[in-house]
Amino acid sequence: MTSVPFRIRQVERIDAVPSKDWDRCANPSAAPDNAGERFNPFLTHAFLAALESTGCVGKGTGWFPAHVLVETPEGQLAACAPVYFKTHSLGEYVFDHGLAEAFERVGGRYYPKAQVAVPFTPAQGRRLLVAADAPPGAREALVLGLRALRETAGLSSLHVTFPDPDDQAFLESAGFIARKGQQFHFFNRGYQNFDDFLAALSSRKRKAIRKERAEALSSGVEIEWVTGSNLTEAHWDAFFHFYMDTGARKWGRPYLTRAFFTALGAALADRILLVVARREGRLIAGALNLIGDDALYGRNWGAIEHHPCLHFELCYYQAIEFAIARGLKRVEAGAQGEHKFSRGYEAVPTFSAHEFEDPRLARAARDYFAREAEAVDAILAEYAESAPFRKS
Repeated sequence: MTSVPFRIRQVERIDAVPSKDWDRCANPSAAPDNAGERFNPFLTHAFLAALESTGCVGKGTGWFPAHVLVETPEGQLAACAPVYFKTHSLGEYVFDHGLAEAFERVGGRYYPKAQVAVPFTPAQGRRLLVAADAPPGAREALVLGLRALRETAGLSSLHVTFPDPDDQAFLESAGFIARKGQQFHFFNRGYQNFDDFLAALSSRKRKAIRKERAEALSSGVEIEWVTGSNLTEAHWDAFFHFYMDTGARKWGRPYLTRAFFTALGAALADRILLVVARREGRLIAGALNLIGDDALYGRNWGAIEHHPCLHFELCYYQAIEFAIARGLKRVEAGAQGEHKFSRGYEAVPTFSAHEFEDPRLARAARDYFAREAEAVDAILAEYAESAPFRKS
């Protein structure tokens, strides 16, 4: 139930919302330390606007912005959600191709659908963005707005991917179907330096990591952290080359444009960590990370020279070193990647919430997600039993 007559509307460009109003909801300054991620760079107006203004989402991409806003009678933004109409299931990291195919085999139309998400970003965070001073009922009104958007647009389904635990619990209580997944995160347990972290591992794992780090640098490779005003267009030129080369080989169609990286650097330079590798003075590889108040988020990587273990060094070990140096609580290194586990990253659950217009599809999804959750729980238990840390 809502306690004030909120106005709910939808906009097709995030630039239709003043950045200060969006950011008041996305990263409330009054959020306490225990409220999850206090500042999440992916939810900022600047990050989402960079995706839109540089053609990563919008016409020709299958991602069409349809952001939902909740305003007070006085016109103040009380809550919002980043929403996209999708004509495919790419770039989400919560895979529903099987549901789409099954539904279409029985005559249904799965696409378009609505996705509440940060495009191309499998990082947990708020999805129901509510200002700290919003009147009671703003979050409920936002969910009403999301459902109304799905209904009025005639969409098959509504998907909220990678919400934080609080939003996930709220959506489940509102009747959304829960889905569970799994990633690997590094947790900083008060380590003073990388050697302190290594000391927490078993002897065998400790030796293996030291060997990998030495091997990564054995060909004269040098590593550098680049952030803030030190980021240049030359860095972005090189990194885009790495990104396109690796992306084309792995995925077939990289999602991000060259212009996006310039826009990102201009808007969020102090929230960017670019870990680059040089050999004989030439940039040969890089890993892009974004910096939150509590977490380092690893996003994209690429290389134009192959060196054994260089991927592990740039994406995982350097991220751990930076998180320890900055006092960050964790590193989220992206989706999938069981190889992270033996390198000190721990298996953790992730979540999503789903609603389907057709009751047959809803029943099939609920059954499938329940069986999938049992399998995820079994995998998490197995990882917990075989963690690479020293036994107490």
